[in-house]
Amino acid sequence: MRWLEKPYHSLDYEMKKQFGCKVYRLALDGGCSCPNRDGKIGYGGCIFCSAGGSGDFAADRKLSVTQQILMQEMQIRSKRPVDSFIAYFQAYTGTYAPAEHLRSIFTEAVERPEVKVLSIATRPDCLPPVVLELLARLRERKPVWVELGLQTIHEDTARFIRRGYALEVFEKAVSDLRSIGIDVIVHLILGLPGEDRDRMLQSVRWLNDRDIQGVKLQLLHILRGTDLAAYYLAHPFPVMTQEAYTGLVIDCLEHLRSDIVIHRLTGDGPSELLIAPDWSRNKRSVLNGIHSAMKMQGAWQGRLVNES
Repeated sequence: MRWLEKPYHSLDYEMKKQFGCKVYRLALDGGCSCPNRDGKIGYGGCIFCSAGGSGDFAADRKLSVTQQILMQEMQIRSKRPVDSFIAYFQAYTGTYAPAEHLRSIFTEAVERPEVKVLSIATRPDCLPPVVLELLARLRERKPVWVELGLQTIHEDTARFIRRGYALEVFEKAVSDLRSIGIDVIVHLILGLPGEDRDRMLQSVRWLNDRDIQGVKLQLLHILRGTDLAAYYLAHPFPVMTQEAYTGLVIDCLEHLRSDIVIHRLTGDGPSELLIAPDWSRNKRSVLNGIHSAMKMQGAWQGRLVNES
């Protein structure tokens, strides 16, 4: 048993345990599309999704994967000495492309020695057998994570945000991925319209009974140019205050299994696109506020993890 450096099972802690050093994420664009944009499932994407397909901070898709990796490594290394990275295919639906294209871009990433982990953000309805077979082969070379955008377990909210798949589809995807040894990271959005604290915590507690290895908590951002922004301007709904979000995140951490790795406590939308909440512009300040609140509540020295 060992004390956590933070009062939750952070990604930083997990990476230092596995690789003996800090590991930095490289946000990549593999040139994929999304079935919720091209008409296979719907058009326009999820209601909150920007034109960048949740990859607003990813590298330029016009560049090769190697070029994207090298450019971002150079930017990170200009600030600190780093030699270990996560190749994170972030933009749009990371497995929604022909298998040969996926094989090419993922292989290009894992072949780089400084890349320790391959992480792919995708939809649970975009994992056909041919893709699962590819992921299984890649996992023989390096750890592979698949990040699934669940956002909420509540079907009425899912319909409102145009998620485009039922909860059973998510559960099958988790089962399929775990059967080949792939770690599953789940995205949840906090602050969706119509979801109060109890409903959000229901989504968190539901995950405890699933075979998942990580969670990303994301504050709802209202971004200019999205359908959510148009809805918000026509039908204003309350957005979370920083104090409310801080308390909710702490509640979420207290309700999650201690072995689940926390990959994110909040996110940041592009400043030029952000409509609300305005306080979220400074991500570092938000994170410091969460950690400070934990210290004040005495939660900082309360959790152990089993390393066996």
